[in-house]
Amino acid sequence: MTTMNISLPDSLKSFVDDQVGARGYSTSSEYVRELIRRDRDRERFRGLLLEGAESQPAGEANVDYFDHLRDRVRQSGQH
Repeated sequence: MTTMNISLPDSLKSFVDDQVGARGYSTSSEYVRELIRRDRDRERFRGLLLEGAESQPAGEANVDYFDHLRDRVRQSGQH
């Protein structure tokens, strides 16, 4: 694992410390890693939304369509 040092103003450091305690994180590093993972997932989701918006209609949006879509999302999360 690589170490990264960041500088925070006192107000943000206090906020991080409060979040660590309130949300059950063991360390501030664990909290920051979780924030980064969420941001990465948000970026992936945004990419999928943009890809979908730019694609041609796939057909009728029925139960089979949504089942197939769920399968695609599950598969993309395994990479």
